[in-house]
Amino acid sequence: MDLKSTFCGLPLENPFLLASAPPTASIDMIDRAFKAGWAGVVTKTIKPDYMDIEDAKPRFHALKEGKRVIGFENFELVSKQNLQYWEEGIKELREKWPSKLIVVSIMGDSNEKSWGDLAVWAEKTGAQALELNFSCPHGMPEKGVGAAIGQNKNITKLITEWVTKSVSIPVIVKLTPNVTSVVEIAEAAKEGGADALAAINTVESLSGVDLKTLTPYPMVQGFSTLGGYSGPAVKPIGLRVISQLARGIDLPLSAMGGVSNWSDAMEYISLGANHVQVCTEVMVSGFGIVKKMIAGTESYLKEMGFNSLDDLRGVAVKKLTTHESLNKKADLVPGIDLEACTGCGKCVVACRDGGYQAISLVGRKVSIEESSCDGCALCTFVCPESALFFPVKELPA
Repeated sequence: MDLKSTFCGLPLENPFLLASAPPTASIDMIDRAFKAGWAGVVTKTIKPDYMDIEDAKPRFHALKEGKRVIGFENFELVSKQNLQYWEEGIKELREKWPSKLIVVSIMGDSNEKSWGDLAVWAEKTGAQALELNFSCPHGMPEKGVGAAIGQNKNITKLITEWVTKSVSIPVIVKLTPNVTSVVEIAEAAKEGGADALAAINTVESLSGVDLKTLTPYPMVQGFSTLGGYSGPAVKPIGLRVISQLARGIDLPLSAMGGVSNWSDAMEYISLGANHVQVCTEVMVSGFGIVKKMIAGTESYLKEMGFNSLDDLRGVAVKKLTTHESLNKKADLVPGIDLEACTGCGKCVVACRDGGYQAISLVGRKVSIEESSCDGCALCTFVCPESALFFPVKELPA
């Protein structure tokens, strides 16, 4: 199965890249990622040497469902490595891995020279594309950068123009979901000359409070701050943003947000993404997950009868419409697998207190009063045995 594609004219051997984050914080880590099979990386955001960066300790906190991390908060900042380190390392990586894609994430301060000089440096160093970090939700906005840029369409357009006029390589603007209208910001980036868009950066969050100390997480000497939320829990937000961009902005899309396996990636691509970037799952499970992602993608495309990712790309986004346009005439009632039903009563309680009081237990088995059922599907999601299911009737033509 051919998983190759191009992005802004740059070849990719598969659709899996590492996002700008802790897994791309060093040359050694990137080298090991390439050995594992990742098609490309976006470096941890590189800043001018004169910008002082100091991280808090600790700076991570996770929400778990059993043993699985479902949400991850962090307030780590950008790379602390200097430009010389990155310059030497990127040149080495380009020589050693000529078939891999190296995108350099940059963040200047609030003046044109800062962004322009950094962009020119990155291109000379060997960056094949730039990703502009207009979206970090913590630490950097206080300095007037990060999400402070990406939440203002005028500043987004201005800084994008500063960079695009300084370099000849593709410029990707990384967007924040922490806005009222992401399409409005994306339009500004396009007007500024952006060649592509990346979305989403982390969601501004507060992941919890320790009720014994009454201190928010992560706890730093008795205090905390708002951070960026990532992991499986943010995938619905990422999918929403990518679908909006695919329908509203005619630019290539680099998607991220909760990608944990091959199926997550295929959802993003079906909504119009060119490829995906991965961070949190790598931090939890390691670089080796890309092998299962590649194998799963190949099997899925074969099963679906697709010859390449191009056959899948954008198929699902065509099936998004307005609420007003949805068919509301169909009379749908859940089907019941009586052999699977254990009579636990969870669906009865859910329908009684959160639905339309249409379900009862008759002889320890579920019974649905069709005249009361409104087809909301709540019961199908609370049933632990999947004994209730949709659809059971064909939609009218």
